[in-house]
Amino acid sequence: MKSCPEILRGLREDRDMHQKDIAKLIETTQQQYSKYETGDTELSTNALTILADFYGVSTDYILGRTNRKEGMVSIQEMLTNKYSAGEVLSDIAALTLERRSTIVDFVMFLKSCEEAEKSKEKDGK
Repeated sequence: MKSCPEILRGLREDRDMHQKDIAKLIETTQQQYSKYETGDTELSTNALTILADFYGVSTDYILGRTNRKEGMVSIQEMLTNKYSAGEVLSDIAALTLERRSTIVDFVMFLKSCEEAEKSKEKDGK
């Protein structure tokens, strides 16, 4: 996994922004922000949450704790017409371990079915 400084730089460069632009966003100097990207200084909690919201990623992603970028905003988006992802995850978390495992197995089964269908479509073209 990438380190926090590598991730910060990558996120900024993906948006074609300069360090001074991000520094302004988190209300610091370009010099201070540069230290975050080089790893000389750790991000404050406030700066971390501002950047996660700005980039639409999780704080764990910025910190290099996961490769999944999805932040809370993405999790709260509607999963279906009736339920947000957050509501579904809360309901699943309240189930017994056995039932949670069954749900995960079913989701993996559906995912493999979808991948097989896409592969057939690709081969048929």
